Amino acid sequence: MLSSVLNSSRAILVNIQVIRIFSKMRQLWADADNLRREIAAIKNTLQLHDQKLNNQDKNIEIVFRYLDELMEKQETIQNPQQKIGYKLGV
Repeated sequence: MLSSVLNSSRAILVNIQVIRIFSKMRQLWADADNLRREIAAIKNTLQLHDQKLNNQDKNIEIVFRYLDELMEKQETIQNPQQKIGYKLGV
């Protein structure tokens, strides 16, 4: 503030430099805010992807459970089926 009140060439240069520094800081904060938003968006995307993978894992587990049940049912059913058709040589 003092550099903007004083009327010397050095004070003017200091004032210009201070304004440039604050402008650069504001730009860095804006860039950091954009970066924070992008990181948050990536995190959300990854979380959704993880949820989808977890759902797929659960679905695969269900499929294998059903296959195991079918295999067990097939093992328990050991009744020979009667053949249908003509009997030759009887």
